[in-house]
Amino acid sequence: MPSTLRRNTLRGTWGTVLLPLREDDSIDFARLADEIDVLAGAGLDGVYAHGTAGEFHELTDEEYARVNEVLAGRSGGLPYQIGASHMSAATTLRRVGLARGLEPAAIQVTLPDWVPMSREEVLRFVERVAKAADPVPLVLYNPPHAKTRLGPGDFAALAAGVPALIGVKVASWEAVGESELAVFVAGHHYAGGVRQGAKGSYSNIAAFSPRGAMAWQRLIRDDPEAALDVERRIAGFFAAHVEPLARQGYANPALDKFLAHVGGWADIGTRVRWPYRSVDAAHAAALRPAARRDLPELFP
Repeated sequence: MPSTLRRNTLRGTWGTVLLPLREDDSIDFARLADEIDVLAGAGLDGVYAHGTAGEFHELTDEEYARVNEVLAGRSGGLPYQIGASHMSAATTLRRVGLARGLEPAAIQVTLPDWVPMSREEVLRFVERVAKAADPVPLVLYNPPHAKTRLGPGDFAALAAGVPALIGVKVASWEAVGESELAVFVAGHHYAGGVRQGAKGSYSNIAAFSPRGAMAWQRLIRDDPEAALDVERRIAGFFAAHVEPLARQGYANPALDKFLAHVGGWADIGTRVRWPYRSVDAAHAAALRPAARRDLPELFP
């Protein structure tokens, strides 16, 4: 079934699939299925696998394909996107092939990330990936730590040159500005991003609390000023409890799993794969009362 997502229909709050890991770093697929069941029942606009929080960079192709199969089998009719990102362009193409047959709503990719790319090379890459994914549309993720950072003019050129590219994920709306593409921003910047023109979020707030992320999205629509107040309090919570961990060197996947464990909505745990460090699960659990006290809107 061809995707119904287009530049003008890609919208809303999408939740990420996180990997529940055993002590030997193997994926616990039973817990993964349970997690996806919770996401599918949370009222999200969609779910996606193999973003940064999904530790795509740590997966074998066999694990990648199996996660995709679990997602496709447990999504319950909820739209889902599959990430095919990798540091290697050849691996990205191979993973596009593995994802395309499951008919996701879109395939997400990043740019190759060892040697910086020229603007001509960026276009060549996205064009070839779009051809490999056809008829599934593409979403491009250009995070702040990417070797090749794109600006508004670059996104405009890609929008004109690659019709299959329907959206972009960036840290903040300013990176893209007004665009034909559906601009998605970081979850904790969603209320301010919508005010500027963003259409949605691949959301770390949905990793924190899936139902709460949707409650906040409704508040963004119905009471924008109240939603901005929630955003300010989210920033305060992150400054107190997440940013210190980042300064200690914990990687983004560890921080997202930390947030999910604070939220306590599924049995995911805080373990991330070697060689990365995991936040102590007891530390996350101890913050649950503070999260519910400071951000009651996210825990309806």
